[in-house]
Amino acid sequence: MDKKRRISVPAKMRANLGERVVVTKGVDECLELYPVKEWERKAEYLQNLPTARRETRALIRVILGSASEIELDKLGRILIPEYLTDYAELKKEVIVVGLGNRIELWNSERWEEYRSKAEDNLPALIEKIEELGV
Repeated sequence: MDKKRRISVPAKMRANLGERVVVTKGVDECLELYPVKEWERKAEYLQNLPTARRETRALIRVILGSASEIELDKLGRILIPEYLTDYAELKKEVIVVGLGNRIELWNSERWEEYRSKAEDNLPALIEKIEELGV
């Protein structure tokens, strides 16, 4: 990330994004970056959740309320709003993780810690997911 808070999206990931993207707060203190059409699907899903539970209302407010639509420049960079870089504690080195329908942007130190723990727990995670029938 440069001093102006611009992040260069890798060329192989840009093809699926289009000219405009939506960035918002993600879980685990990272940012989530969506192509506009994918964001519209996610936003619709969130808007249709029942709001009787406090936790659901909080989730909707945080995710939808922090979303920002931004344009990729000619060099494939995006300008991340300051409130989002602060949330994810993004610094010069940002880890860009492609996840199919979205991209996550991580503080490099936080990513290494998260990735290491997830890999160490991979067998248990697989068992848990299988127990849930996913």
